[in-house]
Order: sequence, then structure tokens, then C-alpha cells
Amino acid sequence: MGNRKIDRRKFLATGGVAAVGAGVLALSGCGGTPKPTEKEAPKPGDPTPGTKETIRIVSSLPRTGSARGQTNTIVNGIQMAVEEYMADANSKFVIDYKDWDDATAASGSWDGPTEKANAQKAVADPDVMAYIGPYNSNAAKISMPELNEAGLVQVSPAVTWPGLTKKIKGVAPDEPEKYQPFKPKRVHFCRVCTTDDLQGPLAADFAAEELKVKKVYILNDKELYGEGLAKLFRQRAEELKMEIVGDEGIDTAAVEYGGLMTKIKGTNPDLVYFGGTTQSKGGQIAKDLVKSGLMCPMLAPDGCYEQAFIDSAGAANLNNRTYVTIVGLDPSQLTGKGAEFVKKYKEKFKTDPEAFALYGYECAKVVLAAIIKAGKKDREEIRKAVLATKSFTDGAVGGAEGWSFDRNGDTTLRQVTVSRVEGGKFIPKKTITK
Repeated sequence: MGNRKIDRRKFLATGGVAAVGAGVLALSGCGGTPKPTEKEAPKPGDPTPGTKETIRIVSSLPRTGSARGQTNTIVNGIQMAVEEYMADANSKFVIDYKDWDDATAASGSWDGPTEKANAQKAVADPDVMAYIGPYNSNAAKISMPELNEAGLVQVSPAVTWPGLTKKIKGVAPDEPEKYQPFKPKRVHFCRVCTTDDLQGPLAADFAAEELKVKKVYILNDKELYGEGLAKLFRQRAEELKMEIVGDEGIDTAAVEYGGLMTKIKGTNPDLVYFGGTTQSKGGQIAKDLVKSGLMCPMLAPDGCYEQAFIDSAGAANLNNRTYVTIVGLDPSQLTGKGAEFVKKYKEKFKTDPEAFALYGYECAKVVLAAIIKAGKKDREEIRKAVLATKSFTDGAVGGAEGWSFDRNGDTTLRQVTVSRVEGGKFIPKKTITK
């Protein structure tokens, strides 16, 4: 394989010895330990003569807690892509997909040490050729350096903080370099979703142009994703001459926000913008906004574009007054291969796909296309093939013209859709393509 050598201390710390030991035991049970004079024994993961080599793809997503509904659909999308590859009689490899959790029951959401452990485990496994995930931008900050050092390609279906890949106004001075410690610089991280430097400003444009907002109260969850989006929304809102009547972070450990809503009500805003996710209390904010008697609409980003948000807030509290943006298209808007994916998804899982199911499928399709192009089980060749993705039309998004990765690993497909909650569902109102 063309992989870089694994750091011995990291290998030992992440269970590498145990994995090799397990492989030796398995070999012993199939015919005994090889004698020293014999030829080198097969290593774990080596193909049996006459069989296909195994390539492992892993995903690291919050599979515990309220994000599970959304990540279920991402995993379903990945599995569908893998099944399509394996159904092809000409496929060269056996794809072993592993669904890993980066959340804990104690936190109910993603967990930093768990995300780091997943990245290290992937690096230590010589069969792992691609890492799909994570779901949260803060989690990406943790896994990216580990995977960059190892040259293991990483493709995210949902991470949108721009500072992970490029320098723009509002990102930290040491971003993205601190996530790319390997020298000379090599890009290993890609994403199939649009970044927040589009989502935040376009949300402000929609507020001004469609909702006629003059005064806005901005909230955020104090996390990289939510706080960053709120900052980008504010920058554009100020350019549009909106009056910012309040801007603050919330305590996500709070049970309810009645006092905060009373304070906001006193400012008489035309809109409350929340930078955050369902997991960081987006539903509770929406519920308490209505309970306080605030009559203005609420606008939130794609961290709330999931059924769990509607369920936590209560559909009646959201109907016709709550808007949510998503980077890309709602599944109901897809045509061509995208519409085919939605149809197959419904047939297989007996339910509609949530929005990010499309991007789980897209991630896996890109990785599998790169494996086919590389033609061999080699991390570096597969990484380069993923980064070289151009005019990609084999997935569920992008239409007939397709999309590409730019030099930073970001998609060239730059779309934002704004939907309103109506009858307990997200109904697209406007899609903007840049």
C-alpha cells in the first residue's frame, strides 16, 4: 500500500497491537502459527488468493442523541451507495462500511475525545481508505489534523464552517493551516455541502428582501457552527442597514428561555435569527418565542433542517412563521438522478429522506468513484483521486452539469434553499445559486 508509516506511539495508543493480535489468533485457529522458516504469513486484511481485496470505509457521526434522526438518513444514503457498488459484477474490491458513533450517551451529542479516538482508530486500520464525516464543525477541528497527518481522505456531508478550508473575513488567523499539520501542505478534507460564508449572508438577504426585516435580534449557541453563522449573518445584515437590536449567546444547558424571550420582546424585533442546531436548543427557542407572545418570525440554519427540530418545537409553534435555510436543495426539489435517489430511498426505507441523506449518498459515491479511478488499495492514490473530482454527475446533487471540488476541497455547487415550516413539513420558498 502507498500509505505513510503509522506513528508507533499512536498505533499502540489506539489499539493497533490488539487488532494485530486478534488477526494472529484468527490465523492460528485456521491452521496454526507459521514456523519461522516458512514464508511471511498473511497479514490481517490481506486477500485470500482468488478473492477480492477488502477496502474499508468508515463514517463518524453523532449516532446517539437527538441528531440520530438526521444521521440515520446520512448512513442510509452511504449504505445505498455501497450496495450499488457491490451490485456491479465488475467491482474490483469488497467494500466494508463501518458506521461509527462520535457521540456519547452522557452528552447526548458529539464528543471531542470520541471523535479523536475514531480518527485514530481509522488511521491505525490499514484497510481504511476513507473517512466520511463528521457532522459537526467543531468535531472536524479535532479529527482533521489526525487524518491529515496520515494522508487519509476525509469527506464530510454536513460540516460547513469555512475556516476549516479557507481564509475569509471572520475566520481565525491560523485557520485553515492548523488543521493541516503535515508538511508540505496537502489537502485531505473535502465536503459536498456549501459553506457558511454563503448560507449566513444569503439568509440575511432573504430576511431583508422577502421578509422585509428592519430590526433583528440575533442569538447563537456559542459553538463554532452557530456562533460563526450568526457572525456572518450579522455582517451582511449590517451591510443591508438592518438594525441589530440584540446579539448574544445562549446557555444551551438551560431548560427553557422564558426570561430571554421577555427581554427580546421588549426590543420589538421583526425577526429572531438563531445560529445553532436542534441539539443546541433550536426547538426550545422556537417554542418559547411563541409562548412569550412574540409575533415575529424566526430564521435558523440547516442545523435545524430536520424532523427533530419540528418535533422538539411542536409543529403548531412553527407553522407559517419559522424559516430554515439549507446548503443545497430540499429532497422535494431534485430532478434526474436526484429524484431517482429519493424514489429508491422511499422504496427501501418506507419513509422520506431527510435533507442530508443526499449528502451521505454523495460522499460515498465520490469516494467509490475515486476507488475505481485509483484502481488499487492505496490511501494516497485514493486521496488524490477524490480531490481531483470534476464535473461529478453520478450522485444525487448537481444535476446534468455536475459539480467539482475546488483547490481547497470545497464543492463548486453553491446553493442555499430557504424553506418555511408548513403543516409540520419544510416547504421550499426560495433557492439561490451563486
